[in-house]
Amino acid sequence: MTDQPTDTGKKKKDRRFFNYVFKLWFLWVVMMAAVVLLFYGVVQEWFGPMPTFEQLENPESNLASEVYSSDGELLGTYFIENRSNISYREVSPHLINALKAIEDIRFEDHAGVDEKALVRVAYGVLTGNRKGGGSTLTQQLAKNLFPRGRLNTLQLIMRKFQEWVTAIKLERYYSKEEIISMYLNTVFYGHNAYGIKSATSTFFGKTPDSLNIQEAALMAGVVNAPSRYSPISKPDNALNRRNLVLQQMAKYEFITAEDYDSISQLPLGVSRYTVLDHNQGLATYLREYLRGELKKWCKTHYKADGSPYNLYKDGLRIYTTINSQMQRYAEQAVREHMAYDLQPAFYKHWEGYTYAPFDFEKDSIQKEIDKIMLQAVKRSERYRLMRKGGADMDSILRAFQTPAEMRVFKWMGPVDTIMTPMDSIRYYKNLLRAGLMSMETHTGYVRAYVGGVDYRYFKFDHVTQGQRQVGSTFKPFLYTLAMQEGEYSPCYKVPNISYSVELYDGSFWNPRNSSDDRIGEEVTLKWALANSNNWISAYLIKRFSPQSVAKMAKKMGVKSHIPSVPAIALGTPDLSLYEMVGAMNTFANKGVYVTPTFVTKIEDKNGNVLERFVPDKNEAMSEVTAYKMVELMKGVVESGTGIRLRYKYGYNNPVAGKTGTTQNQSDGWFMGVTPDITTGVWVGCEDRSAHFRTITLGQGANMALPIWALYMRKVYDDPSLGISMGDFEKPLKDVSIEFDCEKYDRENSSGFDDSGGGIDEF
Repeated sequence: MTDQPTDTGKKKKDRRFFNYVFKLWFLWVVMMAAVVLLFYGVVQEWFGPMPTFEQLENPESNLASEVYSSDGELLGTYFIENRSNISYREVSPHLINALKAIEDIRFEDHAGVDEKALVRVAYGVLTGNRKGGGSTLTQQLAKNLFPRGRLNTLQLIMRKFQEWVTAIKLERYYSKEEIISMYLNTVFYGHNAYGIKSATSTFFGKTPDSLNIQEAALMAGVVNAPSRYSPISKPDNALNRRNLVLQQMAKYEFITAEDYDSISQLPLGVSRYTVLDHNQGLATYLREYLRGELKKWCKTHYKADGSPYNLYKDGLRIYTTINSQMQRYAEQAVREHMAYDLQPAFYKHWEGYTYAPFDFEKDSIQKEIDKIMLQAVKRSERYRLMRKGGADMDSILRAFQTPAEMRVFKWMGPVDTIMTPMDSIRYYKNLLRAGLMSMETHTGYVRAYVGGVDYRYFKFDHVTQGQRQVGSTFKPFLYTLAMQEGEYSPCYKVPNISYSVELYDGSFWNPRNSSDDRIGEEVTLKWALANSNNWISAYLIKRFSPQSVAKMAKKMGVKSHIPSVPAIALGTPDLSLYEMVGAMNTFANKGVYVTPTFVTKIEDKNGNVLERFVPDKNEAMSEVTAYKMVELMKGVVESGTGIRLRYKYGYNNPVAGKTGTTQNQSDGWFMGVTPDITTGVWVGCEDRSAHFRTITLGQGANMALPIWALYMRKVYDDPSLGISMGDFEKPLKDVSIEFDCEKYDRENSSGFDDSGGGIDEF
């Protein structure tokens, strides 16, 4: 009797245990079914669209278009997000190891989702002892394939399942190497650096494959929280984070304990930190010029889906003709002459003058200066913004007379100061500007392009955008016509007397010379061009119409309007440096004009060539005429206005050149032609009314020629460039004319002083 209740109780306990186990298993089965159903629903896109295979193959991102030099150096980028892709083999092994150590040590073993890591996270949540996250590198990559935005709790849960499914797909379709390179290309490192290629360039000034251990550890650590671990704004946090990565690398035996002890003591090493933007780097003016041209190109070229290319998002690769080393030499030469020689001389020249640097008639000087200053005010960004905000002119002028904090350009580096905006305008009017373009003779490839002295402060491009009077650098067009049509020779002699040219209205044009050298004597055309003699130019323009001279200039690549007046013989037309260099290059290229070319090809992001560019060519003159002109222009350097190339800069190799100085010394030019390279230089102020007061300082031989000399010296001294110092090649056709006029000139001249004789005046 006593055993019955005991058996009943035991059965009840067994039944309850069975029910508990059954419910537990039932719940487990239901949960597993729900998870399976949930995953199925995710795959079937019940909860929202999933990335397609095409999207996995080509993850949507704003890829920067890259501009490369001819020798493979990255000059700059055009971007919304400064992002450029790299492949696995372009990444330092140290970075791969660092990423695995800090983010996903089981990367090589899992299939996209790390079950062990998930269990660890779940245990941490339950116990409150969380150690690390559960996301793999593949999951982090998958996360970047989904649009960002605020999500509620349910959406967050669904998104996590979507990321898991996408991660598994990624592992199925791609190798581990491809996944890790895709990850490195998509992550943000802060400071406008998207992807590892931009990040390493920004922080270290190097490429991803050259990262050392400590740099790799820093990059691996930053991606977790770019703002919190920024090596620039939060260096202490960044250092601690980097050392944590190094500690993990030592833990997993990527480095030794001794390595960790020594490397962890090193500084962050971001002294070469540079935010990549359009204001810095090599060839800034060229890159800005190309931006406009490339945007036009994109509008007329289409992708496979029929949409036009986008310069800022499609990752184009633009290969330019610029040689990075020659570009550096050109920028250095401009800076060296302007900062250390010409600009100090300009300040000293105007020291103590109330109206510096403007030169007007005394009775109108203040009126003219006020006019110039008001024009400058109306061209300023401050004026535009105030006008847009509804300010009247009186309010604007008061604001321009109110002191404000600002940063101004100085050759030794920008300076923070306080001055009125009007004073800053006047300050900038005193600064000389410059432009340089250098092209390869036979190919037309532009090897160096300096549009100004500093793109950060002076956006105006003096190579392609600016047009200034060219002075006596225009005279070779006139002499070319004489050599070609009139069959003159360099040693042809003309009386050095004043010539009058009748104008359309019956009046006469009588140019004058600034020198009395050899008046009344017969002089050779070579001597006349070398010394920029205006009377001989008048003699020639009288025999060849201005229209014919303009036509010759057009054949040589000049596109700008040239007025049909005799004064063009002295260089009154406004032309660009780009036009002048292209035209002068025709002489060295045996009479064939070749269009100056900036780009050789454009590729898409996958390296497919979209277009190649070949310069246009046309025969502008005979080979014999071109050679005659080379011999004529050699005289400029041998005994004329460019002689300081010989006595001051030591050039003994053949150089054909031409100086140019416009009225009142407003513009200084020098065009230098060698067998391999043609280079032109312009120097002047923003306003033509600002200039040197004397021809000694204001002539092209003093303002522009030294830049050419400094640049070409650096070019010649670099054997890797292969620029010859040899002579120009003679025509295959026999040239039965006399070129050696120098002996006669030396015996019959009274000498030449390049500081004042024979300089271009109107």
